[in-house]
Amino acid sequence: MYTQCPECATVYNADAATIARGHGMVVCSHCSALFDALRTLADHLPPEPFERLDLHTPEADPPRLGVPVYRPNTQATTFTFDPDERPRPRESRKQLGTPAFARHARRSGGRRWPWVAGTVLLSLSLAAQLAYAERDALLNNDTVRPWLDQGCQTLECRLPLRRANHQLELLSRDIRPHPSVPGALIVSATVRNAAVFDQAFPVVEITLSDLDENRVAMRRFQPRDYLGDTRAIERGLAAGASTALVFEVRDPGKNAVAFEFKFL
Repeated sequence: MYTQCPECATVYNADAATIARGHGMVVCSHCSALFDALRTLADHLPPEPFERLDLHTPEADPPRLGVPVYRPNTQATTFTFDPDERPRPRESRKQLGTPAFARHARRSGGRRWPWVAGTVLLSLSLAAQLAYAERDALLNNDTVRPWLDQGCQTLECRLPLRRANHQLELLSRDIRPHPSVPGALIVSATVRNAAVFDQAFPVVEITLSDLDENRVAMRRFQPRDYLGDTRAIERGLAAGASTALVFEVRDPGKNAVAFEFKFL
């Protein structure tokens, strides 16, 4: 196709993509004039010499296109056959989509409550199993524990003491030979509960090491190993309170020159 600049009369070879980019408006490369390429658009040039291409006069009613050459198919074409898509004889709504056992259950709607009750019981059982599996985390959770304490107070039960080893402060510690037992040591420590709640006495791990920090001996003490009072173990370590812990261990020899406390 061809179009002509109305200012300098230069004729250009134009394609549909170029004209469409500017919606018909183009710029002349010779005089930089902006013009409508559609006004002089032509399929062929007239015989030379010529001065101007014919102008297209716009009509009030747009012309109707009458010679179609192609119409795309908007529906997807498949070459496979699905047996489930084959035509079926018309059936009633009740027979088409509802199995026999479901139609029976629908007629006996008053018997659904056993299924509902069973579902609720199974859900409660699952929740109880999950709570039991995560009982340590729930008992020591700052958000959940107050609710558990309130519920247990209503039911007149008692929950295990909380554990917060990171809030136990080691105020002092000491190790010395046992005064009356040969080949034994006495390890003592003072521990303070910095939490705002009572908590259980911890499991204490004592490690003896040499100059190269190699472990020489290690032992873990349960509360019953270093506290002889069962009632004190049940009460736990009160909030803000301090207590002295004493441990008796066998002397591993001269290589043990350092010791370490750890709360588990």
